[in-house]
Amino acid sequence: MGDQMQVIVEKLNQEPFRKNYNLISFDSLEPLQLLQLLSDVLGEIDPKHAVDIREELPEQTAKRMLNLLGILKYKPPGTVSDLSAFRQGLVTGSKAVIHPVLHWLLQRTNELRTRAYLARFLVKLEVPAEFLQDDTVADFNKQYEELMGAFKTLHKEHEQLKISGLSTAEIRRDISAMEEEKDQLAKRVERLKKRVETVQNHQRMLEIARQLRLEKEREESLAQQKQEQKSQLFHTEQRLQRAQVQLKEMQHMVADSKPESLMKKLEEEINFNSYLVNEKIPREMESKKTSVYFLQKLVAEPAMTQADLTALESEIEEVTAQMNQLIEKRIITYEPTDSKFSMYRQQASIISRKKEAKAEELQAAKEEMSSLEKQVEQKNSQAHGLGGSEVLTEDEFKQYVSRLRSKNTLYKRRRQEVAEITAEYGILQRTEELLRQRHQATQQQLQAIEEKKGISGYSYTQEELERVSAVKSEMDEVKGQTLDNMSEMVKKLNAMVAEKKASLAPVIKELRQLRQSCQELTQECDEKKMQYDSCAAGLETNRSALEQEVKGLLEECAQEESNYRYINCMKRSLEVQLQRAKEEMKAYVSPEPQERRRAVREQYTRIILEQENLGKKLREKQKVVRESHGPNMKQMKMWQDFEKLMECKRECFLKQQNQAAIGQIIQEGGKDRLVL
Repeated sequence: MGDQMQVIVEKLNQEPFRKNYNLISFDSLEPLQLLQLLSDVLGEIDPKHAVDIREELPEQTAKRMLNLLGILKYKPPGTVSDLSAFRQGLVTGSKAVIHPVLHWLLQRTNELRTRAYLARFLVKLEVPAEFLQDDTVADFNKQYEELMGAFKTLHKEHEQLKISGLSTAEIRRDISAMEEEKDQLAKRVERLKKRVETVQNHQRMLEIARQLRLEKEREESLAQQKQEQKSQLFHTEQRLQRAQVQLKEMQHMVADSKPESLMKKLEEEINFNSYLVNEKIPREMESKKTSVYFLQKLVAEPAMTQADLTALESEIEEVTAQMNQLIEKRIITYEPTDSKFSMYRQQASIISRKKEAKAEELQAAKEEMSSLEKQVEQKNSQAHGLGGSEVLTEDEFKQYVSRLRSKNTLYKRRRQEVAEITAEYGILQRTEELLRQRHQATQQQLQAIEEKKGISGYSYTQEELERVSAVKSEMDEVKGQTLDNMSEMVKKLNAMVAEKKASLAPVIKELRQLRQSCQELTQECDEKKMQYDSCAAGLETNRSALEQEVKGLLEECAQEESNYRYINCMKRSLEVQLQRAKEEMKAYVSPEPQERRRAVREQYTRIILEQENLGKKLREKQKVVRESHGPNMKQMKMWQDFEKLMECKRECFLKQQNQAAIGQIIQEGGKDRLVL
């Protein structure tokens, strides 16, 4: 067991699950969490099972998982009694059941994913034997089995191709053979052209042959259009006959029907539709809206990192711990009244689920009944179209009249009974009103007594339980009646289908022959098409190879043209340089001095002489500057010293003037004091 858990934890921590479990955390998972984990693993194998088990009933979850495990060929250990225990453990989320299943699934995930994919197409749909008696259903079933066999062969070929790969040598041999066939066809066309060219007016004859071919093609298309219009006319006539038959049947139904039966049917239909509109459809819409809201919220949120996931996991653990504490508190503070209410709630939920299931079964039965009625109408229209209306003999007409009289007397007796029942219904309705008023008064008194005694709500709970039990019994009775009616209707339909089958046997025999010939022609057409496709593929391969070769040659031609233009430009440049060199040589060799002066060599020689003279003058100037550099620096230093000396004298002179002005001011102040 420990090794098994170790393998499960290792597989769950890998891709694509990445659960980050250890042995302790995995072993401490709740039953609901184990079921969700098993559902996630099954969803990885088959994406249709990637659902949240909180959004479906436990019975639906167990049924879904058992179906997929049966498809995957999982064999639970033990006998038949152990199988029932296995189902029960799968519903309750038992570790002893789910751990072996997880170990088996996680060890062969890839193999089981392939098996689940193949099961979508290879699990045979079981058709009841009574439906296979119909030739149309039998033909469809045969086509279904043939398509299943074709899928098996194609899948095997696909797997073999994946394993073996393509053989390049065979492809090359096929290409070479196709090239030889192409050459032979080209030679044959050339021979035919030469043979035709010797005939007089061969162009006109070719034009006439082309026009003849076009007219034949047009004739074939017109014949095909004519055939299509005939088939459309035939189908339109059949639809008209069916509509006429339906009209007659509806008229008979309206003439033979009673207002009471019509009202009863309408009331049943209204009740069923009101249940669908008021209870079932709003609940389904609410669940769909909730799922859509959560999906939109999930899409709108940013991508979650590992830190976000860790935070969410910690929050989930905290909420789980709080839930466990609340459950423990509830168990500690357990009261019997709560257990009774929980029992009543459980019974009410079970009854509501059964009610929903019966409503779904009723809706499916109605759909099946409507489809069967359509098939019966179609068979009747075909029978009327083939054999016409039936003519009754004298004895059959007498029997029909006697049956009609007996039905008339029965109708009158039933009508009288209905009138009596209606009168009694009025009396009972008034009695019901009186009893309801008394019941309300008694109920109020009972509630007051319950409030005094401190047990308010006890009578209401008792009534609800009795009402639920009564509804359950009524539903069981309705279910039994519905099943009986359906079985009788199916027997009648089978008898009618058998009669129509006997009348349609010759036509179906001819149709089978035509289908066989059609299959042979289709097979021949497929073979010709395969030959054409192979030839076209070979020619396409040759064409692509030639296109690649032409593309390469064009690129090479463009490169060579570019090289040619570059070489041509270089040639022209060299020619210009050569022409200039010739002119230079001619001017240099010329005896005239004017021509020599225009020569480039003479110009450069003259420039070189001028530069040499300029350099000589600059060198002499540099020599003079070097010789006078020392005395000039000494003289500059003397002038700087002289400038400093003169600056010092100026400052001394300014200070002396300031001191003389201050002494004069002091003397003038002393004189003023003496005067005073």
